[in-house]
Amino acid sequence: MNDANSRGLLARLIAFPTVSRDSNLELIAFIRDYLASHGVDSELFLNDEGTKANLFATIGPRDRGGVVLSGHTDVVPMDGQAWTVEPFVMSERDGRLYGRGAADMKGFIACVLAAVPAFVAAPLRTPVHLAFSYDEEVGCLGVRSMLAALEQRPHKPVLCLIGEPTELKPVLGHKGKLAIRCQVHGAACHSAYAPYGVNAIEYAARLIGKLGEIGERLAAPELHDERFDPPFSTVQTGVIKGGRALNIVPAECEFDFEVRALPGFDAQVVADELERFAEAELVPKMQAVEPATGVSLRPLSAYPGLATAPDSEAARLLAMLSGSDGFGTVAFGTEGGLFEQAGIPTVVCGPGSMDQGHKPDEFVSLKQLRGCDEMLGRLLVYLRG
Repeated sequence: MNDANSRGLLARLIAFPTVSRDSNLELIAFIRDYLASHGVDSELFLNDEGTKANLFATIGPRDRGGVVLSGHTDVVPMDGQAWTVEPFVMSERDGRLYGRGAADMKGFIACVLAAVPAFVAAPLRTPVHLAFSYDEEVGCLGVRSMLAALEQRPHKPVLCLIGEPTELKPVLGHKGKLAIRCQVHGAACHSAYAPYGVNAIEYAARLIGKLGEIGERLAAPELHDERFDPPFSTVQTGVIKGGRALNIVPAECEFDFEVRALPGFDAQVVADELERFAEAELVPKMQAVEPATGVSLRPLSAYPGLATAPDSEAARLLAMLSGSDGFGTVAFGTEGGLFEQAGIPTVVCGPGSMDQGHKPDEFVSLKQLRGCDEMLGRLLVYLRG
């Protein structure tokens, strides 16, 4: 396992423009064929449209649990970003490899694929499973069908390592997320007769204000968990749309908000409180003017948080692989909570830094790739027993 192989494979992976809104099938086909060339069979889990797929493969015996190496194949868009290099052509400068997905998280997938020949040749007493998913960037959507299948199998993996970029530092936790779209249905009229209409923007503003109040309560010191940054659950409104002209009372307004929830906090309580506030305080006033008005909430995406115990077997294995028991948390989310819900203990550790993810001129360093290759080499020793 060496960085030349990882580097070459990363160049191939970056060349596939797997933005979440587009298909990932060409990249999945490349991985499937690469694995097949080493005698490894793959299983695909396609979305309903047949335009995207998860890939699952096993190396080693199939009559026991094993370790999952998990990564997502989709990347975020480049729209509006000022790149100075070609996003889908890997370039190298000063020990850094540039390209969309280099850090988040094709660098890890490249290292895993580079390790395949060694895993195949071992042989392994404990299997290693490769799980590559789609649509992680839009709510950890794709992996769910693959996990549903794994839950039904007699030999469930005993550990999942998600290779999100942590600079190869061992991570045991992150917050969960709930994203909601709130639609306010008002009644239009000429602005000269504003009291005879129902101003959807103004009612949306009151709802957003209520979310601000909830967020302030969640930031109370007694609710803090100092393992996280920030150490409390957060609420924020990120998108708002409404209105057609200044002289028209707006009939429609919608806004999207999210809750980033500490492990153990049910983010749905925020949406429920907002809905109760709307039904008790706002909708009666709206419908007193126009009965057809109202407020509706629609979930956009959600995934649970992750909080693996530092004294667990999974944590001990991660300490061995990473060379550190200085466990931390990350601010971003992963598919880890979904693996946990499927009964697979999960940890996070991978090459690169999320400080470079989602930005123009995204990169991963060659040093980080080498470190990931070494981590997978230690995993190989463990799996050989």
